Amino acid sequence: MLAELVRKNRTYRRFYQDVPITRETLEELVDLARLAASGGNRQPLKYLLVCEPEKNALLFPQLVWAAYLKDWSGPEEGERPTGYVIILGDTEISKDFGIDPGLSCQNLLLGAVEKGLGGCILASINRKKIREIFNIPERYEILYVVALGKPKEEVVIEEVGPDGDIKYWRDENQVHHVPKRALKDIIIG
Repeated sequence: MLAELVRKNRTYRRFYQDVPITRETLEELVDLARLAASGGNRQPLKYLLVCEPEKNALLFPQLVWAAYLKDWSGPEEGERPTGYVIILGDTEISKDFGIDPGLSCQNLLLGAVEKGLGGCILASINRKKIREIFNIPERYEILYVVALGKPKEEVVIEEVGPDGDIKYWRDENQVHHVPKRALKDIIIG
């Protein structure tokens, strides 16, 4: 059921690194991503798939994780993603990618949840170094990296408190808490 998938689709940042993701799985997820709506049906997004341990090790240091968790620099060895999808915008098709990447990423992540996986969309990335490592031609704008794996953490949604603080946090058991605004607080009419 879609509602159940949406509720399970959280941002995961720690994974079972000993559970590999195959290229076939990444292709299945990108197949869902490509079916997302596209402005003017231009379909300007392209995808670079990474799931080999050696390439994962090159990509991982180019990513910045969890800005609100000041004392955490990202997943430790053994908790790192085992697959990545680098989302690219083909500037020969369009100069403006609009909401296409968001729709694409949502389809991809919902597909991941259905397979017992989880992921994290990363925008704070070293685009220059990623371009160099993977020899990405200049015609492609590097938009996002989606990190994927079998989640190794529990993520709990809770209502934003009276102070209005929306910052996610981890408790002493490393449970990741994500405050969300209440439905009554976001419907204005």
